[in-house]
Amino acid sequence: MKHKKINNIAEVNVVKPALLIVMVFILSTISLNAQVTSSIDSTTIKIGEQITYHIQVETDSSKLVVFPEGQSFSPLEMIESYNIDTIKNKDKFNLIKKYGLTQFDSGNYTIPRQKIIIGDKTFFTDSLKVQVNNIVIDSTKGLYEIKPIIAVDRSGSDWLKYLLLISLIISLIGFLIYWFIWRKKPLTEEQQIALLPPYDRAKLALKKLDESNYLEHQNLKDYYSDLTFIIRRYLDEKVYDRALESTTDELISRLNLLKEGNRVDISKEDIKNLENILKRADLVKFAKSTPDIELAKIDRDTIDLEIDHVKEALPEPTEEEKLLDQKYREEQARKKKRNKIILTISLGVFLLIATFIGFSLKYGFNRVKDTIIGHDSKELLESNWVTSEYGFPPVTISTPKVLKRVELPIPDEYKASVNTTSFVYGSLLEDFSIAVNTTTFKQAPEGGIDVEKTIDNTMKSMEEQGSTDIVTLNEKFTTPNGAEGIKTHGSLKFDRFKSGNFEVLKYVMFHFTSENVLQQILLTYPDNDIYADQIMERILNSVELKQAEE
Repeated sequence: MKHKKINNIAEVNVVKPALLIVMVFILSTISLNAQVTSSIDSTTIKIGEQITYHIQVETDSSKLVVFPEGQSFSPLEMIESYNIDTIKNKDKFNLIKKYGLTQFDSGNYTIPRQKIIIGDKTFFTDSLKVQVNNIVIDSTKGLYEIKPIIAVDRSGSDWLKYLLLISLIISLIGFLIYWFIWRKKPLTEEQQIALLPPYDRAKLALKKLDESNYLEHQNLKDYYSDLTFIIRRYLDEKVYDRALESTTDELISRLNLLKEGNRVDISKEDIKNLENILKRADLVKFAKSTPDIELAKIDRDTIDLEIDHVKEALPEPTEEEKLLDQKYREEQARKKKRNKIILTISLGVFLLIATFIGFSLKYGFNRVKDTIIGHDSKELLESNWVTSEYGFPPVTISTPKVLKRVELPIPDEYKASVNTTSFVYGSLLEDFSIAVNTTTFKQAPEGGIDVEKTIDNTMKSMEEQGSTDIVTLNEKFTTPNGAEGIKTHGSLKFDRFKSGNFEVLKYVMFHFTSENVLQQILLTYPDNDIYADQIMERILNSVELKQAEE
């Protein structure tokens, strides 16, 4: 064989006299009966009726006593665990532990032996038989119809939780992007005014100037500042694009040049009126001149009139100018839309990255990545696990998927002497494999079942399938309900795709034997996979065996 083997099973000294072994067994039995007893208040119940199971332990105060916990009374179901009662009897204590048990199917059942730890020793109670009777139904009062089969949704609750959380985050990001980028926000008064044509905006500004209290408070400086700004801005937008920053002389000179060049058909009288008002405004602002209030009103009406004259003097835009203006507006709209798209993508990516980093800090990078991208082992771990019994005597085990029964080929020379059942999920060609095999010999082999030979044959079978570098470690193993066996575990290399690339797999085997029954559990799973380790740990903690007489 091409595998290394490390065996740490405690070797039993078989050279002791048989009489001594019998005496030791008898003494240990007497000691157990003297310290641990069990009983039930009734051996016959109806379906769903409760019986009380008592365990009484007599010990001194220095010993720690551990009673059974969990569903260790199967096939009966524990529905309540009562507090421990303590009674002092001279220099010892009597500890009484009670359990409420029931069963919802009729038949004859056996409460298995229960494991009690007292100090550093382990004791087992006797098994007890219980008969569960059907409830007599009065068929004369009518029966209800059988309800139809209802499909069960087997989708994983964890995946649904993650899906809802991701959907909520995406919805929140989408809402934020829509609210701050794409939503048409109601325009403020300033924005509405800014969208008006220059002529309408100038007229509206004059109207607001009329509504001000400048003249009532004889605040001529601010009045003329606003008045001249109105006409300058209008000229800046429609006639001369530097009207706001030019001095009065520069602006009037520019208007005369435009008139002489036939660029603007404005009269000299209009230019003179504008010059007078602008120079008077300069005196008010810089020389603290105080013209009459009525003159200020006349200047306001003159500016109103000159705005109309300038509009009439402006040439009508040509078709080419209109087309260029339309193209300009369309280009601006495209730029605005492109900027929104870029901002949307940038903000969305930023929020997704920030969310990913936040979840990674809380739950771990690999777990978040595997949740988003997907991971076969994680999906198995979070699937709906199944707890079932396989073979006879039954092996109880919890697995991510139901094991399917398969027929194993049996050589003709063994068909008459053994019966074999096998339940399997996966194989060495897949990431995970689980197998539960039970072999029953019609006659017990001489010298008992050779577990070592069975382990060696299993290793040879793995090698024949392509496994190499098999590392083996043997040790004793005890299930939660007290069944003892041998645990074989280690690692191997396997080329699943025959490509020359070998993967490292871990494996675990359990072998349990009785007089004529060999039970084997075999599991293989990937190395360096935290989800696979969690799956295997959960499976191993669920293994329980029942004796044939139960």
